[in-house]
Amino acid sequence: MPSGADDDPGGIDVSTENRDEPLDGHASAAADTPEPLLVLRQATKSFGSVRALEDGSITLYPGEAHALLGENGAGKSTLVKILAGVHQPDAGELIVAGRTLVLNGPAASRAVGISVIYQEPTLFPDLSVAENIFMGRQPLSSFRRIDKVEMRRQAEAVFRRLGVVLDPSRPARGLSVADQQIVEIAKAISFDAKVIVMDEPTAALTSVEVDRLFEVVRALQAESAAVLFVSHRLEEVFALCQRMTIMRDGRFVRTSLIEDESIDSIIRSMVGRDLESLFPKTATVPGDVALSVERLTREGVFTDVSFDVRRGEIVALAGLVGAGRSEIARAIFGIDRHDAGTVRMEGKPLPNGSPLAAMAAGIGFVPEDRRQQGLVMDLGIDHNVALASLSRLSRNGLIHRSDERNLAIDWASRLQLKFGRMKNAVSTLSGGNQQKVVLAKWLARHPSVLIIDEPTRGIDVGTKAEVHRLLDQLVSQGIAVLMISSELPEVLGMADRVLVVHEGRLVGEFARKDADEASIMRAATGQTVGAAA
Repeated sequence: MPSGADDDPGGIDVSTENRDEPLDGHASAAADTPEPLLVLRQATKSFGSVRALEDGSITLYPGEAHALLGENGAGKSTLVKILAGVHQPDAGELIVAGRTLVLNGPAASRAVGISVIYQEPTLFPDLSVAENIFMGRQPLSSFRRIDKVEMRRQAEAVFRRLGVVLDPSRPARGLSVADQQIVEIAKAISFDAKVIVMDEPTAALTSVEVDRLFEVVRALQAESAAVLFVSHRLEEVFALCQRMTIMRDGRFVRTSLIEDESIDSIIRSMVGRDLESLFPKTATVPGDVALSVERLTREGVFTDVSFDVRRGEIVALAGLVGAGRSEIARAIFGIDRHDAGTVRMEGKPLPNGSPLAAMAAGIGFVPEDRRQQGLVMDLGIDHNVALASLSRLSRNGLIHRSDERNLAIDWASRLQLKFGRMKNAVSTLSGGNQQKVVLAKWLARHPSVLIIDEPTRGIDVGTKAEVHRLLDQLVSQGIAVLMISSELPEVLGMADRVLVVHEGRLVGEFARKDADEASIMRAATGQTVGAAA
């Protein structure tokens, strides 16, 4: 524990010490189980009339990686923010190292050895790595000046403990997301954190970066830290974690050993039902060509890209991160200008670099980053849904509030959106419901072609199935879908054709019946070229 943690640091209310009763959320720990580092028992939290957490319970033991699982809106984020000291529970009990505490802020949480690493690191870009690690706690020389040599030495010692090589003197600006997360972990270690919470840490990482992060997590476990791992990627949970806790609708469902679980059993507990199919693909007969891309080139990004997308089919762009898939989609929609080539919609060429022209021609575009590019987070749900349809809603230059609201309510009902009030900021929604708002915004325009980049990134398995079902319904109605996805099961499960991009070039095309993971990965890594059947 950090120095001073036993002396009741500021911001921490200590109610009880040295408790003797069992500390396992809803069940007693086994006799040979070590004393838990942290127990949260039956925590509740409401925001106005919305009950975000009704029974938040979890127990973390030293030396284990513990998965926290549940659909978007299950209460995971609220539970994490209670552990971080951002929210104080309305009821319930938090026990850290045998003491019942109330954490009245993030500083109080850190003081008792809890550190939360969020999906998006928050470093100061113009400061060095070492300065970010020790911000506000820099070692001082005898003249009360920052001792940069000692700060670097301590940073190097932390990186050695984690088994990573990173220069403490380099600026944080320009670090990859993976390296930024390593710096955040190093910061937690410098606080002597014993409980480390990782909230969707792998969402933006490559497979190589994920492997390195897992090695760091195992190094933390070897030092008897407890790691709470929040993720929607169940394959990673099985690879890393020893135990898991499942939440649903703001309530604790159960805690169990990973070795006793299967993906199907976890999904059933998360969603409260069997998913008939995560990929509900209906066979369709493609119609006429809706979107045609001819020799599209943007120098240094992608070269000589040509393909068609027909009505009633899903065409997937597959490939490694950085291959140029998203850049191709942005150029088709006109966000980025291309240097050569032509994009045709229903046979008519589109002007270069004009999203308005693409929209007018019947193209919708759901971007990869819904928070930064797809939504205005401070605006209401209704305003966001209507954003792409303002010209149709306008009467004599005015937008009637009732028309905007009726449009939003209609699409919220169709997509089964879960929300409090239609005027609530879209930032209050879970990730899966935010994705539905972006989809509603574009579907409200009744597009002929929908370009959708990473349709299910960062959303839970239940909502994934809903999004996949929606895409299947769209193609059955004759809409052409161009899908970019980094998840091979999604590509194989939903696409009628798969186009593989490697270093900015199309290197493979596979019909649905011929596509498999091995063939796509060989093409994506430049080893072979696939041919369409």
